[in-house]
Amino acid sequence: MASEEIIQVIDAQKKFGNNTVLDKVSITCKKGGIYGIAGHNGSGKTVLFKCICGFLHLDQGEIRINGKCLKKDFDMIDNAGIIIEEPAFLRGWSGIKNLEFLYMIRNPKNRKHLNNMMEKVGLDPDSKKRVGQYSMGMRQRLAIAQAIMENQEILILDEPMNGLDKNGVADMRKLFLELRGEGKTILMASHNKEDIDILCDEVYEMDMGVMLKLYK
Repeated sequence: MASEEIIQVIDAQKKFGNNTVLDKVSITCKKGGIYGIAGHNGSGKTVLFKCICGFLHLDQGEIRINGKCLKKDFDMIDNAGIIIEEPAFLRGWSGIKNLEFLYMIRNPKNRKHLNNMMEKVGLDPDSKKRVGQYSMGMRQRLAIAQAIMENQEILILDEPMNGLDKNGVADMRKLFLELRGEGKTILMASHNKEDIDILCDEVYEMDMGVMLKLYK
């Protein structure tokens, strides 16, 4: 991996009332690496990701993206594909129509590109099936397509394997490794140790808002 630091979290602290959900958390993610956050539900992973994206404010500490300080130099991350919780798709539309609608907020229409993104995640771009009729695994594949479709340099993925069967997990592992090879920086949370062990260059473990250890 290159030494360029893309994401830096420095002594991050976050409380909700008297409950400390991030307790002096620090991580560094460098360009072209996959970084894993392992931990049970409630360990603080999702809150950390929301803070990195700018959806939540830290009480103390600092988050830097490409050397710029979040909430000082910019308000929200804009160079990242994100999966945090289940995306709010338009359930009456097909998968490709959902992607097209979201893609065209910031980009010119490019159906060929979006067809390719659907195929990358194992979905049929020509299917008229409504997203409301998708299985959980199909919705997760569509969420991954949405995260990668704008070719962002950072991917922030909270439990990206949720709902996927064995073949789906294998497909997405292969895709994430390909994206790392393209120089993407991937930060992912998972409760599945096998996903973390196979994919990640470095692993942080969280419990009750505390970063316990770093291995690999």
